[in-house]
Amino acid sequence: MRRDSALYTVVFAAGVCVVCSALVCAPTVLLRQRQALNKQLDKQQKVLIVAGLAAEGERLSGPEVQRRFEQGIVVRAVDLEKGEFAPDGAVPDLLGYDQRRAAADPRLSVAAPPNRARVQRLPRYATVYVVMQDGAPAKIVIPIHGKGLWSTLFGFLALERDVRTVEGIIFYEHGETPGLGGEVDNPRWKARWQGRLAFDDRGEPKIQVIRGPAGPPADDPYHVDGLSGATITSQAVSHMLTFWLGEHGFGPFLTRLREEWRG
Repeated sequence: MRRDSALYTVVFAAGVCVVCSALVCAPTVLLRQRQALNKQLDKQQKVLIVAGLAAEGERLSGPEVQRRFEQGIVVRAVDLEKGEFAPDGAVPDLLGYDQRRAAADPRLSVAAPPNRARVQRLPRYATVYVVMQDGAPAKIVIPIHGKGLWSTLFGFLALERDVRTVEGIIFYEHGETPGLGGEVDNPRWKARWQGRLAFDDRGEPKIQVIRGPAGPPADDPYHVDGLSGATITSQAVSHMLTFWLGEHGFGPFLTRLREEWRG
C-alpha cells in the first residue's frame, strides 16, 4: 500500500482512532470495579456516621469502614408494598443491590403516586440498616431521596430504637449550590437534627425544616432550622421526609417495627 494513497491515509487515521479510543477506555474499564467499591465504601461510611458509629470528618481506611460496618450494622431488605422485612434471599446481594437502578426498572418497581418530593418510581425492595448494640437492634437507618433545586438529593435518616427520635441525617450525593442548598452537608446544621421527633403521637410524619431558627428539641421537637438563602432546598428536605416516612414510603414498615421493638 502506497503511503501517499488515499486508502493509506484512511487506514492510518482509523488505526490512530482505535488506539486512542483503547487508551481512553481502558482505564475506565479496568477501574470500574474499583470505582464501584469506593462508591460502596463511601455509602457505608455515611451510614456509620449517621448511625453514630463514626465521627463526622473522621478519616477511615477502607478496611476500617468494612470492619465497623460488619460489626455494627445488619443490612436488611424491606418489601415496601407489604411494609415488612423481606424474606432472606429475596434480594440475593444486599450490599451490591442498587436501589436506584431497581427503581428505574419497570419490572422491579411501581409508579409512585404524585408527591411533593417528586419521587417518580418506588422499587419493590429497599435496603435498610439495622444498628446493633450488645446483640440487639438499637437504631434503624433508612435511605431517602427527593428533588431539590438543581438536583436529586440522596441520603440517609437514622432513627433511635423508639423509631421516632432522630439520631441524624446525612446526604451522600447531590448537586445543590455550594454555600446555599449545599449547606445540607454542614456538620453544624446536621447536628441540629439529633433529638428531634420524626413522628407525632399518632404516628404521622411531622418533622419539617422551617424558615429561620427552630427552638431546642425539648421545646420544638418537630422543627429544624432552615438553610439560609436556600428555601427550595429546605422545602425539598421536608418533602422527601414526609414522603419516605409516610404511607407510600417506609411509614407502614416503621409503624410495624416500632411495635415490634417496643414489645
